[in-house]
Amino acid sequence: MQSRLAGVALQLAALATFVVMDTIIKLLTAHFAVPQVMWARFLFGFLTVTIALRIATGHVPWRSRAPGLQTLRSLILAACNYLFTVALVHIPLADATAVGFASPLLTVALAAVWLKERVGWRRWTGVVVGLLGVLVLLRPPFLFAGEPVHWAMLLPLGTAALFAVYQILTRKLASIDDPRTTILHTSLAAAIVTSAILPGAWSWPSAGGWGVLVLLGVLGGVGHGLMVLAFARAPVSLLAPMSYTQMIWAVLAGMLVFADYPDLVTLLGMVVIAVGGLLVALPDRARKATP
Repeated sequence: MQSRLAGVALQLAALATFVVMDTIIKLLTAHFAVPQVMWARFLFGFLTVTIALRIATGHVPWRSRAPGLQTLRSLILAACNYLFTVALVHIPLADATAVGFASPLLTVALAAVWLKERVGWRRWTGVVVGLLGVLVLLRPPFLFAGEPVHWAMLLPLGTAALFAVYQILTRKLASIDDPRTTILHTSLAAAIVTSAILPGAWSWPSAGGWGVLVLLGVLGGVGHGLMVLAFARAPVSLLAPMSYTQMIWAVLAGMLVFADYPDLVTLLGMVVIAVGGLLVALPDRARKATP
């Protein structure tokens, strides 16, 4: 029980860190190309984790028993970040974050199918309700008349699907590699790929710009490090619903930093998603043993 509670606490801390990171990303996209923002996020994130592990343990545990899965996981995270960062160029932070909440719903479904974790009817109902909330946010023409939704609203949906796979891989690797090894590999392959494409999108930062780019990487390294530690202590189906706390902070950040206020349709979609999340979060009742 204590291990699961520690996992929940670590997950909540990771999600709060991600909101700060997403806010900084949206600010940076006004001054730098998306590939450069991604490069900073992954390279400085990798360096942060490497230095922290070196100081804490005296060595860098980079050897993995599943290097292919580690590489795939890192590249999936890079794809998630690319889609979400492009979305932030065009749509408000709260909208992008809200659509992205299809991810924990998909994660619960994948946990049942792939990891064989038990998911009862109440959680399956929550998954369906939550996805209906995502549909409201996308505002399809057959439900909502008026101005069509911005095409960039579809990008966080792609991010959600990929991030669900990323979380399942994180849980799977928790039984294969030391969590410190997984933390180290989180940004490794992504940093290599983004460094390779950087020359075509480079813009020299000011001193302050360098500081913010480094901070972005540090937050990314810390956030995903906390998430890896969380998934090593608790099952996916328990941790995934915790992601809904991120929606609250994203709305507040959008209002305070960018003066983006969600409209009624967005709020309705968020409420429906939250209801689905609560259904997913409720534990399934244990079956009574027959005498």
